[in-house]
Amino acid sequence: MAALIGSLNLVPPPSLSPLPSLVPHNSSKWRRFLSASAPRTSLSPPQCSSVAELGEGLGRVSAVALLAASLFFADPALAFKGGGPYGAEVTRGQDLTGKDFSGKTLIKQDFKTSILRQANFKGAKLLGASFFDADLTGADLSDADLRGADFSLANVTKANLSNANLEGALATGNTSFRGSNINGADFTDVPLREDQREYLCKVADGVNPVTGNSTRDTLLCN
Repeated sequence: MAALIGSLNLVPPPSLSPLPSLVPHNSSKWRRFLSASAPRTSLSPPQCSSVAELGEGLGRVSAVALLAASLFFADPALAFKGGGPYGAEVTRGQDLTGKDFSGKTLIKQDFKTSILRQANFKGAKLLGASFFDADLTGADLSDADLRGADFSLANVTKANLSNANLEGALATGNTSFRGSNINGADFTDVPLREDQREYLCKVADGVNPVTGNSTRDTLLCN
């Protein structure tokens, strides 16, 4: 029996060579494995000297991907710009016809491309809010704080802007205020197209109760 055992070849074939983690610490293979510290630029099988090294390389790639994903989902600012107290996904590109936002604090709220017909923003704080390309037909924006708000390309026809403060708001592009009530509204530093300015000067009246500025003066009417 001893002779039979001695005659057996217990050395595994080359394709099944032991993993580096199973090689004794004093072996030359183990020393070569520990000294292999140079970064690898490819994980293709021909360049991996062992299954352990391939697993280590794949682990590093997975860790980087996981870190990038965690940063993306942890910071909503990386997913979208704007937002506000409701989050952009709630008010951006939505049909919010007739919705009541009166008296609410909506600083920097994102209403881009939303339908806001007859929506109620009376007395709301909308500093820096975005109404880019939104439809505000018939909306109530009276007494609202709209400083720095973006009305670029917005439809603000037949809206109620009485006593609203629009200081520094944007109204570039095809923004229209046709048919809107602007009595007491403050348009200080609002970049209006000349045709819009001329139209608004024809209907402008009143003084803003907060700033004390005449609507006509803020529109630079003659």
